[in-house]
Amino acid sequence: MAAMPAGTIYRGGEGMWTWVLHRITGVGVFFFLLVHVLDTALVRVSPAEYDTVIATYKTPIINLMEVGLVGAVLFHALNGLRIILVDFWAKGPRYQRQMTWAIGAVWVVLMVPGTFFMLKHTVEAMFGSAS
Repeated sequence: MAAMPAGTIYRGGEGMWTWVLHRITGVGVFFFLLVHVLDTALVRVSPAEYDTVIATYKTPIINLMEVGLVGAVLFHALNGLRIILVDFWAKGPRYQRQMTWAIGAVWVVLMVPGTFFMLKHTVEAMFGSAS
């Protein structure tokens, strides 16, 4: 049995990266939901402050963050389906590497046009419409 290098727990491969990304995207989505609940609750406390907060969300930086949020939710959902298949399908563990690459491909296929449409209005507002 080969000795593991001292000071590391990294095992390598796609499984480790999806494990890390699944946790990061899960925490990110959790914090978004927390902020969303808090800013929505603000409407009951002070509708004027709520309007101010919502106005700050209509900036290019927030638009980029929205793209990141959609990407995180999409990855987390697709990887969750992969995890279910690995856990409950008898052949799941055998095909986990192929399923990882498949969810990556589906993620890219959905995110490329999604990003285009999500950023379209921001780019037009910043640089003017081409038409």
